[in-house]
Amino acid sequence: MRKICVVVHSRANYGRIKTLMQAVDKHPDLELQLLVGSSALIHRFGSVIDIIRKEGFSEAAVVYSILEGETPTTMAKSTGLAIIELATQFENLKPDVVVTVADRFETLATAVAASYMNIPVAHTQGGEVTGSIDESVRHAITKLSHLHFAATLRAKEYLLKMGENAEDVYLTGCPAIDVVANLDVTLPPDFFEKYKGVGDQLSTEKDYLVVLQHPVTTEYGSGLAQINETLKAVKEFADKGMQVAWLWPNVDAGSDDIAKGIRQFREHNDATNMHFYINFEPEDYVRLIANSKCLIGNSSSGLREGAYLGTPTVNIGNRQAGRERAANVIDVDYDAAKISEAIYYQLSHGRYPSSTLVGDGTAGQQIADLLATCEIRLQKELSYIHQTDE
Repeated sequence: MRKICVVVHSRANYGRIKTLMQAVDKHPDLELQLLVGSSALIHRFGSVIDIIRKEGFSEAAVVYSILEGETPTTMAKSTGLAIIELATQFENLKPDVVVTVADRFETLATAVAASYMNIPVAHTQGGEVTGSIDESVRHAITKLSHLHFAATLRAKEYLLKMGENAEDVYLTGCPAIDVVANLDVTLPPDFFEKYKGVGDQLSTEKDYLVVLQHPVTTEYGSGLAQINETLKAVKEFADKGMQVAWLWPNVDAGSDDIAKGIRQFREHNDATNMHFYINFEPEDYVRLIANSKCLIGNSSSGLREGAYLGTPTVNIGNRQAGRERAANVIDVDYDAAKISEAIYYQLSHGRYPSSTLVGDGTAGQQIADLLATCEIRLQKELSYIHQTDE
């Protein structure tokens, strides 16, 4: 029986690996070892560990590694601290495989610690193209990983072009879509009351927008100006009676600037029809965006879950630069007038056809089966190193 250590470090991370955790936990040939760390332990980022426990998972250990400040320096130091703490837990748990997700600094720490300890690393969402420092981090993790579970055909092709062995690269789709594909997205009447937050009370009987904008680490210092443009555009719709559900940003460098902009806005402006939330459980986040008239900001969820749901999305700035898109996405710059124009267009357009660009809802089980049966090669080399010119 293989021991599979899954590392959860944020609210988005949990939503995109939950079904894989469930499949591993139920698999007769696998043992789930769950590590929870980083912002998943912090109240102002949603206390994801409480959701994890509520849904029946038990963590093998927790890893505290986040330094306050949300600056490039604290991100770098938090990465180093996470490597130290994760290495200790890997030594204690002795997993056969460590599973990590996407492109976060905590993900990089996971891959560094495990690979240096000769523990095979399985990586989801490798081979994708994104903006910000995430682009570099994602590809660095690819070179430290031994198994690759690609979400799209293009991502798989890019992994092969990066020199990964074809026998170690699998096209499975993204486990995030599993939640979407198998969910009744109907909103219960008390949906908005459930998650507290601050601002005007929202109603499930009225139309609403969803806003989620994170800092862009390679544009550190610009976050306040960027979020102010989004606030200005969205307020235009709130003033006309459209409800707005606004989610708090993640822990990346520049998060404090985004939060500062939101707080200043609430202090100096009429925020009628607007409510600000810290977090939603994975299924309820899907319900939230599934029933929204438009998703606004720079979260990849508009391009991933939103594609499957057909949710009209306005993607702002460079955080998702180069990522594959379905027809539901409009890209705009940090400009209130352009953001507003794009929202008007999406509201007039309505829902888009569902796209299986990043998965069909079966990824978690596919990956669990592969983790149980596939051959794992610890020693890596470029796949073309022994090729000869014809």
